[in-house]
Amino acid sequence: MNNRVLGAGCLLGALVADQASKYWVLNIYDLPVRESVPVLPGLNLTMVWNHAITFGMLGGAGAAGRIIFSVAALLIVAGLGVWMARTRRHWVAVALGMVMGGAIGNVIDRLRFGAVVDFIHLHAHGWSWPVFNIADALIDCGVAILIIDNLRDRDAN
Repeated sequence: MNNRVLGAGCLLGALVADQASKYWVLNIYDLPVRESVPVLPGLNLTMVWNHAITFGMLGGAGAAGRIIFSVAALLIVAGLGVWMARTRRHWVAVALGMVMGGAIGNVIDRLRFGAVVDFIHLHAHGWSWPVFNIADALIDCGVAILIIDNLRDRDAN
């Protein structure tokens, strides 16, 4: 299969999964009213409007932050798109599609709501991970695949 098609399919799958989960959380489950709901031990659905970037960094950017963060993300997506168009490696195309789809999903939130919709809250034994969403998880998994691919022995192919 052509890597461009594979990567684009992963991008679209990631974007649909992200936006569908956020639609469900906001419009069907009505999490903003419920605020936080235990699902399993160590897993809550917790409504957070993230006005910053990863882990709340640069949260003081104000209203201009949503435009600055969105433009920066879209520029990065464009660069990743060039990389995806040139790669010969299937896993790299998959990973880049995941990262790009997740990034675009979060940009859509910023432009629609002025903040990113976060709702997955993992916690255990007094430890709590920052609340995140499907897009964030896809971005992290895509980056992990890229790191693993880069660390692989190229002569093993």
